[in-house]
Amino acid sequence: MERENSTGVMEFVLLGLSQAREIQLFLFVLFLIFYSVILPANILIIFTIREDPHLGSPMYFFLANLAFLDICYCSVTPPKMLVDFFFCRKTISYGGCMAQIFFIHFLGASEVFLLMGMAFDRYVAICHPMRYASMMSREVCCALVGASWAVGFMHSILQVVLIIQVPFCGPNKLDNFFCDITQVIKLACTDVYMLELFMFFNSGLAILMCFLLLLISYGALLVRLHAGDPSKGTSKAASTCVTHVIIVFIMFSPAIYIYCRPFRSFPLDKVVYVFHTVVFPLMNPMIYTLRNKEIISAMKRLLVRHGICQRN
Repeated sequence: MERENSTGVMEFVLLGLSQAREIQLFLFVLFLIFYSVILPANILIIFTIREDPHLGSPMYFFLANLAFLDICYCSVTPPKMLVDFFFCRKTISYGGCMAQIFFIHFLGASEVFLLMGMAFDRYVAICHPMRYASMMSREVCCALVGASWAVGFMHSILQVVLIIQVPFCGPNKLDNFFCDITQVIKLACTDVYMLELFMFFNSGLAILMCFLLLLISYGALLVRLHAGDPSKGTSKAASTCVTHVIIVFIMFSPAIYIYCRPFRSFPLDKVVYVFHTVVFPLMNPMIYTLRNKEIISAMKRLLVRHGICQRN
């Protein structure tokens, strides 16, 4: 409360996706259906990987953690967005706004570095297959996942510590359906040029560098696979790398659009934010699953075992 009083702003007003009641109702039904279908599917992926002994490799361990991170990420902003569709005046407290910023960047950065760990896993599997079991032991995998969470926390806490020092003394309207640094920083009643520059390096440039590094690494792996002897194993490895590249593009493209530019409003901002915070995160594990016959078979076995569906 002291921080809220010192800034002069106790809450932020969210303008939402649209002011038209009919459009809000349509979006509520659309997002609720999407959320109700895809969210349980991601939970099913986690339970399938956890319960099936055939999916005990590091690749599936990372996929389960990716699905968990995406579920957490999509639990930060969409629930409030769905509730706000029923209110004419949409508000969020100062503390709630800061909490949204923290968890969005914490989970988002953790997922970025988890994808880096998945890329390292594919590198070891393809380039050092004889040493794969020892190099990618359970302890190493847990360490990589833990490191991704730690880096995500450090990335996010730095931004929040800096943003809470900024005074907000007047305008409190955010032309969005949630709080993010690119929106909030524009309401500051002080010069924030240096802070914007730091945010660009901490978010925008870091995301761009990770994106390019992942593309280069997967490109090198695909070239190596293409130059090797064609076999079923090689084809499967190449398919897995292609799937990872698709996920990288889906995740990084909106983030690069949002953070690798001046913090100004553009016409496509809200559309990109919806895909970035609601649609794409939940779709990442689904894309991987649809391209992986082993997971689909494991899901069928799990559902048959629990009597949810019948064996064909």
